[in-house]
Amino acid sequence: MNGPTLHKTAADCAGELPGARLDHPFGDDWEVFKVRGKVFMLMTEVPGRPVVILKAEPGEALALREHNSHITPGYHMNKKHWITLEDGEGVDESLVRELITESYRLVVAGLPKAEQPVDPHAYGGGTPTAR
Repeated sequence: MNGPTLHKTAADCAGELPGARLDHPFGDDWEVFKVRGKVFMLMTEVPGRPVVILKAEPGEALALREHNSHITPGYHMNKKHWITLEDGEGVDESLVRELITESYRLVVAGLPKAEQPVDPHAYGGGTPTAR
């Protein structure tokens, strides 16, 4: 997967999620995807490299970072709860979709039950696996 494909795959996946909306609160250089006003994915370029920034369970984020050199702590985000995904070996469409769906589920789970567009415990199939 190359950089532009990473962003396209991520945007396509995020756009398919129930209640997801694209916003540009930080200007045209940042694409921010939210569900019910809460951020679950950001996309930008960090010195010429396309990146996708996602929420993750702290233990899972650590495991993902340890097993994939293209997953690092969240850029400009809480390093414990967010990861940055770059293009590279081991980063394929399946992993990108899995990580985005998990980020979305984590954010939805934090919403009041009445505002949840899906049941976060049943939607999307489970936590990502470190590869």
